[in-house]
Amino acid sequence: MIGLKRSSAQITEHYTPEALVGRLIAAVVNFPPRQIGKFRSEVLTLGFPDEQGAVVLFAPDMAVPVGGRLF
Repeated sequence: MIGLKRSSAQITEHYTPEALVGRLIAAVVNFPPRQIGKFRSEVLTLGFPDEQGAVVLFAPDMAVPVGGRLF
């Protein structure tokens, strides 16, 4: 297990913190942490822009092991 990580992903247009708890998403976890303003981002959360440019998360559509590799 990778543990708890923080991301500075700008996803608030479509998601609340409560809606993300327990949700599987795709993220790159082996990049070095980056300082973004006052926030230290530890993972790169993956998503696609919608028609207005807001991020829609990329997520598996079936159950997969937590921490699995993205191919």
